[in-house]
Amino acid sequence: MMSLDRPAVVLVVEDDLILRMRAIDMVDDAGYGSIEAADADEALAILLSRSDIALLFTDVQMPGSMDGLELANAVRERWPLIKIIIVSGQLKLSSSQLPRDSRFFGKPLVSGQMIAEMQNMIGSA
Repeated sequence: MMSLDRPAVVLVVEDDLILRMRAIDMVDDAGYGSIEAADADEALAILLSRSDIALLFTDVQMPGSMDGLELANAVRERWPLIKIIIVSGQLKLSSSQLPRDSRFFGKPLVSGQMIAEMQNMIGSA
């Protein structure tokens, strides 16, 4: 039986192509749709043009006008219902540094853990 419901969409923001592809694989494995952006500026343009983004998955350190943490804070302000996962290979962020109701993970990411966290945050696909 085919469902007419489209899967939730995850916006993956990562400037490193290999890591972006790996994150998109995790999103696909979790059963969600994925959209990719290489930096915060591209991510904001996507967010402004779509209303179906359920979760923002962003790296912290990126080129452009803002980093991933600034992007996450902007998304929390403007789109409060979008869930947020922030990742970094260099930084360790405490919960007090994160936007409300967001999650932080250090790299390298563990695929099973990330899939479980996405499903926990936005429901099973």
